[in-house]
Amino acid sequence: MDAVIVSSPGDIDMLELGEIPTPQPLPGEVLVRTVASGVNRADILQRKGHYPPPAGVTDVIGLEAAGVVEAVGEDVTRFAPGDEVVALLAGGGYAEYFVAPEGQLIPPPSGTDLLTAAGLLEVAATVVSNMDVAGLSAGDTLLTHGGSGGIGTFAIQYAKALGCTVATTAGTQDKLRHCRDHGADIALDYHEDWVQNLKDATEGEGADVILDIMGAKYLELNVKALAKRGRLVIIGMQGGVKGTLNIAALLQKMAMVTATSLRFRPAQEKADICARVEDVVWPMVTDGRIKPAPETRIPFHEVRRAHELLESGNNVGKIVLVHKEN
Repeated sequence: MDAVIVSSPGDIDMLELGEIPTPQPLPGEVLVRTVASGVNRADILQRKGHYPPPAGVTDVIGLEAAGVVEAVGEDVTRFAPGDEVVALLAGGGYAEYFVAPEGQLIPPPSGTDLLTAAGLLEVAATVVSNMDVAGLSAGDTLLTHGGSGGIGTFAIQYAKALGCTVATTAGTQDKLRHCRDHGADIALDYHEDWVQNLKDATEGEGADVILDIMGAKYLELNVKALAKRGRLVIIGMQGGVKGTLNIAALLQKMAMVTATSLRFRPAQEKADICARVEDVVWPMVTDGRIKPAPETRIPFHEVRRAHELLESGNNVGKIVLVHKEN
């Protein structure tokens, strides 16, 4: 089958198209013919050698994809050949076929085509699982960084659907406008003093929950931006992996800092998260409370262009690799 191969960790030119054996489903697994694959920051980290897959998982990049069931392994009861599905993967999405445990597959939202759905599950699972960890609830103020990206666009709308006030950061007027158009109450330019501007907009309180994709670069700033008993959830490392933390400031606020990853969770946890997305989020997509982020659709064989666009920081919304017609 066709797949994206990383000959050795490095820059974009390390991405190559090649032939590898088609995987076969083991008991409890499903083989899916790929229609589209979501492109994520984690894919770039893996390409560069900074985010290897868990032991026993294919080294083919790709944490989410959508397609049509080709075959099922023993003990699979929910899906059959011909069913349309979206998948939360530990790897393997950048390929003509992929396999996934049955519990990490769900149907796409009603009325949503597979190309759009390919970029929905990973962001939905990331946001919902982390907001559950943080205990986000109606009346809270959420700050999400990178509000114009796939995660940010989803987080803004999900928090608004829960009855929260939403603040976000972005770097251009067009991206800030995108955030407001998707429901952000407070849109902050990260080139300015966004911590003070957040405080001013919240009458000095700050954010009850912060969803952070930056990591080290924003660690101290995020603690300053937290409200009393605030919760900081770190899910990305775009701003580095090593930072300093003012423990006194954290103690004074009685705040919490945690970090999570979907990729390394046990299969049952991932299945539970997928089920929660299907039960809670898909109805919000179907009735319009959550609108999918704008998509940039790029042919599968132009995977280098997809990574180049994501790394440039110029993209708004989600990038999806489109495979040949299925």
